[in-house]
Amino acid sequence: MLELRHLRTLIALDETGSISLAAQRVHLTQSALSHQIRALQEYYQLPIIQRSGHVVRLTDAGKRLVKLAEKVLGEVQSTERDLAKISQQAAGNLRIVLECHTCFDWLMPIMDNFRQHWPEVELDLVSGFHSDPVALLRQGAADVVIGSENKPQQGIVHFPLFRFEILAVLAPGHALGSKKVLEADDFTQDVLITYPVPEERIDLIRQVLMPAGVSWQRRTTELTVAILQLVASRRGIAALPGWGIKNYLDYEYVIARRIGAEGLWSDLYLSVREQDASLRYLQDFLKTIDQVCFARLDGIRPLSVQGSRKKLKEKRKK
Repeated sequence: MLELRHLRTLIALDETGSISLAAQRVHLTQSALSHQIRALQEYYQLPIIQRSGHVVRLTDAGKRLVKLAEKVLGEVQSTERDLAKISQQAAGNLRIVLECHTCFDWLMPIMDNFRQHWPEVELDLVSGFHSDPVALLRQGAADVVIGSENKPQQGIVHFPLFRFEILAVLAPGHALGSKKVLEADDFTQDVLITYPVPEERIDLIRQVLMPAGVSWQRRTTELTVAILQLVASRRGIAALPGWGIKNYLDYEYVIARRIGAEGLWSDLYLSVREQDASLRYLQDFLKTIDQVCFARLDGIRPLSVQGSRKKLKEKRKK
């Protein structure tokens, strides 16, 4: 009765605490996921989850099944790595282009983990700013792009990673700190500190400031920690992913406020050449990102399978 799909569902429920978010993460409808849970509860004659409004918590029985899921799925992943090596699919290159500067913080531990399991794969970061990172895939100058690009393109597959909220970052005691939500006009009152990338690549400017027709002052620096130091010393304000500033918020080094009533959200994808999309080590790299990020990053949400990834699945079935 208990299947691998049930184990993946239980882990998703445990990490998201939500039926809707868990369903997105395992690429099911909410009704299909609920049906899985009902079937498990009927089989074991025990409640697996408890609902409190939209929040879902696992019962003791559910937590025990999650422990099993972590162990079993870990063994499955390890075995699949071994089989790939036996079938001579363990060597290759993963040259990674990062469009998202803050992604460096969570990516480095994942790369270290990946190197332990796939020593035959050459893993590296392609340095510098690139105006069209996906073009590097076509040119053979890179193998992976992590960024916001998901437009359908011939020969390119975009794998959804996750959605994250961008928060306004202020010094403690800043005048705007009295507001729960910041609007476009609020960003005209101080210098905006950003990474040194074109303005059209900055979500706050592209999605909030430009549509509102407001003006702003801008200062740039390359490192996240430098941005936070400038903010803390009242040299300006910034807009950064919530998961990237959690430790600084916990220590009250800076404070954060939501941007707009619904928040400012950005989506993150991993893009590769279609011919490389089925490589075992690349699929394992994706699984590792999924496992580590949803377990450790604060406030991220699943992204639905869409676009070229759907086409890839359809192609495999034919």
